[in-house]
Amino acid sequence: MYKNLDNLFFNLNKSKFRSSFHLNDDLKKYVNEKGMDTIKSHAYDFVNKKLKPAFPYNDGKQTAYKGHPVFVAQHATGTCCRGCLEKWHHIFKGKELTDIEVNYIVSVIMRWIENEMKISFKK
Repeated sequence: MYKNLDNLFFNLNKSKFRSSFHLNDDLKKYVNEKGMDTIKSHAYDFVNKKLKPAFPYNDGKQTAYKGHPVFVAQHATGTCCRGCLEKWHHIFKGKELTDIEVNYIVSVIMRWIENEMKISFKK
């Protein structure tokens, strides 16, 4: 896990694949309508259900690429599956995530969404 998220985001921005993800206007509108607290709650739900188990169901394919701001953020930040968590965040496969790791993952997702929301969009 990164102690300094600035370093993480610097490295993610160097990845052509990870840096290609952005929230579209509809997803930004959704975030505005629901509010950041609700989005954060969704992030916790998704992470706890789809990433927390030691061996998640359908690992590597459990996160959709669109349809929810958290899904897009997960792909942008390498928090979409256990393989990406291991590669990008050094959170190893084969063990259940701790509460500290879940909180870290959600903080990464939320920081990315907050950064995306600063980019102007059509209301």
